[in-house]
Amino acid sequence: MSLQERLSQEIKAAMLAKDADKLSALRMLKSAMGYAQIERKTDSLSDADFIALVQKEVKKRKDSFEQFEKGGRPELAEKEKQEIVILEAFLPQALSPEELEQLVKATIQEVGATSKKDMGPVIKAVQVKAAGRADGKTISSLVGKLLP
Repeated sequence: MSLQERLSQEIKAAMLAKDADKLSALRMLKSAMGYAQIERKTDSLSDADFIALVQKEVKKRKDSFEQFEKGGRPELAEKEKQEIVILEAFLPQALSPEELEQLVKATIQEVGATSKKDMGPVIKAVQVKAAGRADGKTISSLVGKLLP
């Protein structure tokens, strides 16, 4: 079952369970998916594109969560936090810190990076290999730490 089909199944299940919060978050994701399909002029997204879309939506929610916390709006921050949990169910299992470090070290050797000037190609290669299982900020900081 593709991730898009799974999204449709989750929406149906949320409707039957009368879970309004989950249904709202899933419908927002489906709407974002629809816009992405229109933008790419396609009928369906690949699983990799869908994962990238979910990551983008989760990042939006995290940013909103931080802003609501700073603004003293705990009820809205809690709503964003719940949406993050619902959306993260569509993401693949994240790499552990040890696995990510091994991946970065191997990629540094493959690319032949010798200094911080080579960070860009290393980060891009790691992101391709991680395939949505690690966020860019974590990868960037780890590459910066491991390169001399």
